[in-house]
Amino acid sequence: MTDTLASITGAQPWERLASLRAAVDGRIVFTTSFGLEDQALIHMIFDAKIDIDVVTIDTGRLFPSTYKLWADTEDRYARRIKAFYPDAEAVAAFVADWGINGFYHATDARSGCCGVRKVEPLQRALAGASGWVTGLRADQSETRGAVPLAAWDVTHGLVKTAPLYDWTREQVVAFVETESVPINPLHAQGFLSIGCEPCTRAVAPGEPERAGRWWWENDESKECGLHIGTDGKLVRTSVAA
Repeated sequence: MTDTLASITGAQPWERLASLRAAVDGRIVFTTSFGLEDQALIHMIFDAKIDIDVVTIDTGRLFPSTYKLWADTEDRYARRIKAFYPDAEAVAAFVADWGINGFYHATDARSGCCGVRKVEPLQRALAGASGWVTGLRADQSETRGAVPLAAWDVTHGLVKTAPLYDWTREQVVAFVETESVPINPLHAQGFLSIGCEPCTRAVAPGEPERAGRWWWENDESKECGLHIGTDGKLVRTSVAA
């Protein structure tokens, strides 16, 4: 595995994606939430025709503009983006226990909602995959500050990569502008990180990029659970330099 991780290289993200495809046998999955970084990666994958499955998790609580961007992206690249949905009975049970917006009232409720709407569908999206591409960047938050290019994900049992790990937001913005990549109009309104509609707000000047996510919580290491292990930390072990 160390040799595989070490072979995932490249000066640019699209080169890293190509080297990932060459290094890892089997199905590779890119999970997009249609954020700025994800749109850049979608362009790189589709434009270069890299054999990586692009899928999304539809939580049922996304912004209307996110659904429109989803459609616009499929039209732009003439590709379908497969969706994975929460289990209907699990959602019904959660709402019955906590209420439709119960996540505002308790951290356990918020993490439970993310678990039902995001984490469990992600497990199905990654089932049987050998590799996972994410849009993580190291400078998005303190929690993500040590994000590597490639690592062995112990939770899902696959190679997890972050081709944009060393890019700044400014670099991503410049790329999508140069390539005319469709992006969510909410970015221009101060929504730097976009998730579910009730759990996302615009950030004020000077606030961290992810300050608008679950803003009612005080924990500086807020995450939804997609990239968090049982110890509450970002999942990463063996790292490729």
